[in-house]
Amino acid sequence: MKEVKEVIVETDNVGKRIDVFLNESLAEMSRSQIQKLVEEGKIKVNEKEIKSNYKVRLNDKIQIFIPEPVKLEVKAENIDIEILYEDDYLAVVNKPQGMVVHPAAGNYTGTLVNALLAKCKTLSSINGVIRPGIVHRIDKDTSGVLVIAKNDIAHRSLAEQIKEHSVKRIYIALTEGVIKKDAGTIETLIGRHPIERKKMAVLQKNGRHAITHFRVLERFKENTLIEARLETGRTHQIRVHMSYLGHPLVGDPVYGHKRQKIKLSGQALHAKTLGFIHPYSGEYMEFSSQLPEYFEELIKKLRNQK
Repeated sequence: MKEVKEVIVETDNVGKRIDVFLNESLAEMSRSQIQKLVEEGKIKVNEKEIKSNYKVRLNDKIQIFIPEPVKLEVKAENIDIEILYEDDYLAVVNKPQGMVVHPAAGNYTGTLVNALLAKCKTLSSINGVIRPGIVHRIDKDTSGVLVIAKNDIAHRSLAEQIKEHSVKRIYIALTEGVIKKDAGTIETLIGRHPIERKKMAVLQKNGRHAITHFRVLERFKENTLIEARLETGRTHQIRVHMSYLGHPLVGDPVYGHKRQKIKLSGQALHAKTLGFIHPYSGEYMEFSSQLPEYFEELIKKLRNQK
């Protein structure tokens, strides 16, 4: 049975756009979810359909018809993935560029989780049906090393290590422009962009503490190859921090320059090294993976242009 919520507009909110007003009034719903419901005719004002830019009036009676939740089922798929290490407690994989880590709205197949369900007999349940075994993530177009938990005890241990910033995470990235400093540390607050809600941004307040250490590996005519070490792990952290420095990652469709000379299908970013304490043995383990072929070829091309 569909759930119907009713909201009456009071004096303090008169004149607000309905999507803004409902986003403030209903903490459990995002503005994009509200806009989608408006488009589908599932939000009515005084029993009439409206548009997202409708400005609410005093005593407007707003009805929100919330659809029944879709039962989610993630299926195992026989997708070839590179497993760098595996035991009874965890697995370490090398995720290719272009693969999404876990299913999300509109994208329930072809993900790393779909592949893992076919490869591993058990996965931790802490993150539910959609993200079994997933302790940390990297973006779709970022390649590299990820650790997967096979049970909840391993998951909690690894998650705690990430929270305490004791996990070694080193990335290789190619930036726009030539970075003059040989090394540096970027320390800021990172949070959701105040206007473009799909982006993250460096904020002056209300963000989460974020620290990235970088050093230059090689300089080219118009680009720089760097090693970036994460001390914290905020969403899009390296991409946001390098853009903040004025050196966004080559190929970055979100934080990069609008006109990029080098055309890529996504940012040139590779999670090269991952080190952590094994949840059961207490042994320190470290894994590295080679740069993907497209990245190696790009570096060779830039060397030839020097």
